[in-house]
Amino acid sequence: MDDIDRALINTLHGGFPLVAEPYRAVGQQLGIGEADVLVRLRRLLDDRVLTRFGPLFQVERMGGAFVLAALAVPEERFDEVARQVNALPEVAHNYRREHALNMWFVLGTETPDGIAAAVARIERETGLAVQCFPKEREYFVELRLPA
Repeated sequence: MDDIDRALINTLHGGFPLVAEPYRAVGQQLGIGEADVLVRLRRLLDDRVLTRFGPLFQVERMGGAFVLAALAVPEERFDEVARQVNALPEVAHNYRREHALNMWFVLGTETPDGIAAAVARIERETGLAVQCFPKEREYFVELRLPA
């Protein structure tokens, strides 16, 4: 990552321009061309410096649901189970934790009933019990980690 990559990440983390040509606007702000912005974003994603780039939606406002879930995965199966869980389109994030429940992930579905279906599929495919932790209250934490 060079200084322009860092500036690009920090600029986009602060907000995406809502204009007809947003990548051109970002490029102008950074003194680079629109094509360079797109190439850099693709490289940062391909290199897994960025794990995702896109909008965040409040799925409940659109009729969907999401839940924080966890599994207690035997260490020798961790990579296998991570691949199984991550293969589901309903899985938004997946994290390893130092805890008896060592795999935590977010499930997001188009309908509230979709959560139960996704949980059942994970349990069927992995043979492990999914623990669900529904949201009780929403907090806004504007965490910014400069690149």
